[in-house]
Amino acid sequence: MLRLYNYFRSSASFRVRIALNLKGLPYEYASVHLTRSGGQQFAPEFRALNADALVPVLDDAGRVLTQSLAIIEYLEETHPQPPLLPADPVERAYVRSFALTIACEIHPLDNLRVLRYLVRQLHATEEQKNAWYRHWVEQGLAALETRVLAEGRSGRYVLADAVTMADVLLVPQIFNARRYDCRLDHVPTLMRIFEHCMELQAFIDAQPSRQPDAEDN
Repeated sequence: MLRLYNYFRSSASFRVRIALNLKGLPYEYASVHLTRSGGQQFAPEFRALNADALVPVLDDAGRVLTQSLAIIEYLEETHPQPPLLPADPVERAYVRSFALTIACEIHPLDNLRVLRYLVRQLHATEEQKNAWYRHWVEQGLAALETRVLAEGRSGRYVLADAVTMADVLLVPQIFNARRYDCRLDHVPTLMRIFEHCMELQAFIDAQPSRQPDAEDN
């Protein structure tokens, strides 16, 4: 069975849980608590799996994979149904570009280790840390909203009426934006897509509050 090392609040882990659920793949949930005991991701046994000390990590019968998008693409290649990437190369590039904007432009500025550095090394206050988070998330989502409207490709989801990797990336980012009280009224199209996604059981079951380590926060 697949084994997923992850943390309930990690948006990168959330992405992989959604993809696994969409593809109907059972997996063993291995919790790596990012804030307990100084961060379980720094334990030697976990660093042996991922020297970067980041979640998620997927173990497929001893084949260890890191980085959420690489894991999702691996699942797409090994379990192609239902597809999370469209067949058309232009549409496939569009979906990947949308997903990468979240994974590479928004998320890295606001993940846990960056926020910790702001507080512990740069001595930012809690208010300043949250302002940093909201600035980059709100700006990044606004750019995606503009792009989705300009492209005219959206329907129930980012690409027409089929769930793709773009939606898999969008939903966790909206969850985190809500957690930090980000403004979201400026991205109505993204929020409409989010609400449609959250009608699907695969997204519902993957959300942080449904995970076994959610009570250990």
